[in-house]
Amino acid sequence: MNSYKILRKKIEEKKAKICIIGLGYVGLPLACAFAKRNYFIYGLDSNRTRIDKLKTGQQYIVDVEPKDILGLIKKKKFLPTADERVLGDSDVIIICVPTPLRKVKIPDISYVVRAGKTIKKHLRIGQLIILESTSFPTTTREILLPNLKKSGLTAEKDFFLCFSPERVNPGDKKFTLTRIPKIVGGLSVKSTQLARILYSGITKVFTVSNPEVAESAKLLENTFRLVNIALVNEFAMVAHKLGINIWEVIAAAKTKPFGFMPFYPGPGIGGHCIPADPVYLSWKAKKLGFKTKMIDLASYMDHFMPRYVADRVEKLLKERRIPVEKAQVLILGVTYKKDVKDLRESPALDIIEELKKRRAKLHFFDPLIPYLKIGNINLRRVNLIKRNIQRYDCLIIATDHSGVNYAMLQREARLIFDTRNVYKKNYDNVVKL
Repeated sequence: MNSYKILRKKIEEKKAKICIIGLGYVGLPLACAFAKRNYFIYGLDSNRTRIDKLKTGQQYIVDVEPKDILGLIKKKKFLPTADERVLGDSDVIIICVPTPLRKVKIPDISYVVRAGKTIKKHLRIGQLIILESTSFPTTTREILLPNLKKSGLTAEKDFFLCFSPERVNPGDKKFTLTRIPKIVGGLSVKSTQLARILYSGITKVFTVSNPEVAESAKLLENTFRLVNIALVNEFAMVAHKLGINIWEVIAAAKTKPFGFMPFYPGPGIGGHCIPADPVYLSWKAKKLGFKTKMIDLASYMDHFMPRYVADRVEKLLKERRIPVEKAQVLILGVTYKKDVKDLRESPALDIIEELKKRRAKLHFFDPLIPYLKIGNINLRRVNLIKRNIQRYDCLIIATDHSGVNYAMLQREARLIFDTRNVYKKNYDNVVKL
């Protein structure tokens, strides 16, 4: 029996051992999903602190409960480890490492390259390698594959290679990992079918003809979001000039049952997907001699929003005869997303930086973040209690976390700048984006 048939049989019978490289927001929920469906999972991560936290029941990912992890470890379905030798014992290897942007907006795929080199050292006949980390089209074929070939093994004969973009939405209780269809695109039909059978054990699967289509699909999803958020942010600016409530405009427009999808304005974009993914496509296009005008403009528009928020707040303070350099300003919510402990690319941090340039006296409250020590920012969380609220000249709602007493804030605050439409009614002391 050839390597393809042997591996396929192992996957179908759930006897294939899976190693997931990278136990972050994508890798850890994926490991749990497979382990709960009776696969044996190695969780490989170079961060030994993460490994220790998993083994001792400490939570660091919002979508995964420590008790679930400990239960899977006890049942010997999940083994977190920093020992790369488990790669040789694995039948399926799934790469879920970070793919950040460098400061000059160039894709940093060093983690993918490093993972490929590590896998190469342990690669053997009869393994399926799947890349889930978001990157530019051709990464699987032109970056990962050459490293694996250095093992001396033949792709699509000795080992199989596929791309399947991650679609995890941290903190989303409705669309959890197993409720989001997976896209799979392999170097050949064999790779695609192996990945299809594997992922079919945890969710629905849509197959495409090659890795480049799968890579591009992920970028299209988030470029679509980037462009539409930029559009509605610009529309919000126009609506403000016209004295129109943008939130009411959107509510009215979305009554149309076709041809419209609601997007909402905000203080900027955060996380990894929307700020970074379209830039991968833009960067690759430039390499091919094509300039992505709409993507570049949308990216500029969305990254401009923190400055726009600072401008609006400064103007509101001036109207109240409070110089911005003397103003006490409280930022409410500093994570990039509601109820998710993640500061990646958070627009709240950019708002703080913008107001720091204007010498405002800054404070913050976030139920998930006890302190901020990032770049030039060094702040400790304040207490959000009634007697303290009136000391602030302005409160900026940058992230609308649950569990905050917004009614009390509205009653006590001098001025609130609401970028998230927390307050549906009109109040004299509340100004909306």
